[in-house]
Order: sequence, then structure tokens, then C-alpha cells
Amino acid sequence: MTEAQPLSHIRKKGGVHMVDVSRKVNTARAAVATGRVILGEDVYDRLSEGTVEKGDVFSVAQVAGILGAKRTSTLIPLCHQVSVKGVDVALSLDENDRAVDIRASARSVGPTGVEMEALVAVTVAALTVYDMCKSLSKAIRITDVELVSKSGGKSGNYHTS
Repeated sequence: MTEAQPLSHIRKKGGVHMVDVSRKVNTARAAVATGRVILGEDVYDRLSEGTVEKGDVFSVAQVAGILGAKRTSTLIPLCHQVSVKGVDVALSLDENDRAVDIRASARSVGPTGVEMEALVAVTVAALTVYDMCKSLSKAIRITDVELVSKSGGKSGNYHTS
């Protein structure tokens, strides 16, 4: 078993700070995150038929996810402001589970990664699906939000198995 690394945001004498990345080399960075919104049968049917009163749920959720990625540093207190170069948010229906699967990718060139941007994109897109469908059911569940891959930077690549 290896010894745990100290948390970079916590000072030795207590308190928190934003990590200084000014001496880090700019490299191409990418991250992919996924999540699910479990709707239930009635909501799934309405979404798949395109009869949700608030409109085009997928398009609105895509835009919301992109905006969320761009605003990550204002939402997560110790995140760096990242110059996001690209964000993609894709939503698809899963008929077997009566769910929406969400996949977001974020790309940048800079001294720190875009994992948080991808995760925020998925989460905001999922919350938007919830918001647009909540009048049909309050039993909608957001689940399985996770980082599935990241590339670039000193820590190297990461992929879930």
C-alpha cells in the first residue's frame, strides 16, 4: 500500500488555498465524463415522443451543459479558470432503463486539466433534464456521474476500465 499524497488545496497549518499553477507547462488536456437521468416510464415516453411542455429537452440540456463547463471556476471555489477550447455534450435515450445517458467532453490547452469542466457539464445537463421534466414526476433520479477519462498533464492519462 502506498502512502496517501497530501491534498494540494489544504495548507500545512490548516485552511485552504488555490494551488499555484503558474510554473506548470501548458499542454493539451481533455476529459470525458458521463452520467444518467433515470426518468421512469411515463416521463421517458413523453420525452421520447417529444411532448414535454417545456420544449426540446435535449437541445436545452446540451446548451446548459456547455454553459456549465464554461462557468466551472465560478461554481467550484478552488477551481482554476480554464480556457476551454471545446465542449461537447451528447444525450441519448436508454429504452431498457427508461433513462437519459449523458456524455460530456471538454478540451483545453493550459497548465491544469478539464476534468471538472466535463463533470460540471454532465451535472448541469442532467439537472436541466430534471428541471424540464419535473412537472411530470418528482421521482426522477440523477445517477452515476463520473469521470471516465482524462489526458494530458503531469499525472498522465486516466481511463476507467
